[in-house]
Order: sequence, then structure tokens, then C-alpha cells
Amino acid sequence: MDECVPWRNRQVVYARTLAQRHTANMRAIDNNSPVVFLMGPTASGKTEVAAKLYDRLPLELISVDAAQVYRGMNIGTAKPDKDFLLRYPHHLIDICDPPRSYSAADFVNAANKLIVEIHGRGRIPLLVGGTMFYFKALENGLSSLPSADPVIRQQLNAEIEGRGIAAVYRDLVKADPLLANRIKPSDTQRVQRAMEIYRISGLPPSGLMEPSSGLNHPIIKLTLFDPDRTQLHKRIEARFTAMIEAGLVDEVTTLLHKYPDAREYPSMRTVGYRQVIEYLDELVNQQQMSAAAMAATRQLAKRQLTWLRQQSGVVWFDAMAAGVSEVVETYLRHCEFSSWINKT
Repeated sequence: MDECVPWRNRQVVYARTLAQRHTANMRAIDNNSPVVFLMGPTASGKTEVAAKLYDRLPLELISVDAAQVYRGMNIGTAKPDKDFLLRYPHHLIDICDPPRSYSAADFVNAANKLIVEIHGRGRIPLLVGGTMFYFKALENGLSSLPSADPVIRQQLNAEIEGRGIAAVYRDLVKADPLLANRIKPSDTQRVQRAMEIYRISGLPPSGLMEPSSGLNHPIIKLTLFDPDRTQLHKRIEARFTAMIEAGLVDEVTTLLHKYPDAREYPSMRTVGYRQVIEYLDELVNQQQMSAAAMAATRQLAKRQLTWLRQQSGVVWFDAMAAGVSEVVETYLRHCEFSSWINKT
């Protein structure tokens, strides 16, 4: 390729070529409408790229974020502000209150319904976010497990409080050693859910976890990433500092006043909120709280990238490159589903 061509133009040409090669290598897919996944680790600029694509292509945006579904949890989830959402509407943001336990099954059901509706309007769903398990559940399907039982869950909470999580985990080892081997003994939420399923069904949960059918649409998988891990870490640190300056501690204080049991909610165990609660409970000072939140966010980004590297059919884009949204747009306009994309 001619090195005199401006960098951005070279990248656009490369994206066009990449799309053509990817198209040639893709397996035959029924002629039905596509779905776009825009994935990436936290702080990789997914929202900004999605907004620019929304301006240029016939898309509707679906949020894939397990925390942004909750009303009142705004600063700590890096939720786009109201003005941004008015200009760039996202489905599945601000749809429930923090006391509710919003599951992957809830997301899959809602997303499947939205995908049908969006295709019916002649547009393409672009699912954007960083909750990788939601992407996996939507693509591959979920097992048909029993719904939560409030009585059994309350009993388990009392047992965990009284006997300790290690004792309840030992019960799980006896009930389902296969599943117990895949769960950390300290993972309270997963141990509790596994024992809840066992007590509801009387069967080992691992035997009930055969997934149902997944998404019945071709998927275009795009990932934003930063090849310089150091820069990603600096952005994570800067973003959390900005959250504190924007009033994250006050936001958590308000939530705790509104919901006295909030410390027990899965929603409030989200990275950032958990550390602020420890600070408000005077278990750590502000410096320790910030350091812990930043470290937890770095670990989250590492897990997200590890999962993404294990996926097939993913096209990677340098999130920090100038004009990355233009490069992604070029790829979409020249991929196998360009007839759907090029409606504008």
C-alpha cells in the first residue's frame, strides 16, 4: 500500500479490504437481517463510536450493560447523560430500579423482542456495551433454569449469614461436585444461586444447564481495543477520578438512603459502587477506596479482553486510532451485509 496515502485513508482502504476478505471466508448464512455487536473493554470509547455510526447508518442502539439498566445509578455506571440519550436513544437503559435483580435471561428476552421490532422498522440493531456474558447469552442461548424463589433465597441468605459461605459451598460440593468445581468458594452470588436451583428442582444444577437455541440472525462482531494497556489503565484512572468529582459518593449516599437494604442488592455490588459503600461504612479511606475501585476496573477490563480473544469471527479495531468510527463504518458498508447497511 502506498505509504504516501494519509493514515486515515489507508485505514479506510484496509477496512474495505478486510470486509471483503471476511465476506469471502464466511460460511453461508440464510438471507435474513443482521445484528451488529459493538464490544470492547471498559473505557474503550464504545459509546462514542456507536453514536457516530448512528448518525451515518440505519441503526438503532441497544445497551448491553448490566448496570446501566438501573435508574439512579448514573455516575458510577458511566451512563450517557439525558441530552446525549435524547440525541442517541439507547434501548435497555433506565428500565428498572436497583432493588430488582435483572438477569441475563431478562436481557435476552428483551433484546430478542427489540431485534424483531427494529428489523420490522427496516433498521439494524447495534448492540453496544461491555457485559460480555449478555452478548454470549444472546448469541448462544441460555439454559432453562428455574426462576428465583424469594423464600428459598431468604433462607440461603440466613444460612450464609449464620454458617458462612464456606459451609454453604460444602453443601454445593455434595449436591453438584461438577458445578462446584467451576465456582470459587468465595463467590457468594453464584454459590447461592446454584444452591437455590438445587433446592427448587432437587436436581444438580449442572444437569439443567444445557443452553437453549441462540440468536437466529447473522452477527457482525466488532471489537474496540487499545493495544497500549498502559494508556487504557490511565483512562480508567482518569474516568474514576472524574466520577468522584462528578458526585459519585453523593449518588451512592442517596441510593443508600432511598433503599435501606441496598448493600444486599446485586446492583450495588457493581465495580465502583461496592468500593464507595466500603468508604461510606468507614472500612477504608478515600484514597484506599479510589485505589481499590481502579484496580477492580482494571481487572474487569482484563477479563473482558480475555473473553473477547476467545471468541470467533471478531473483527478488531484500534479504539485510539484517529477516525476509528470512520474505519468501522467503512467495514460495515463493505461487509457481506452491505445491502442492509447501505440504506442511507
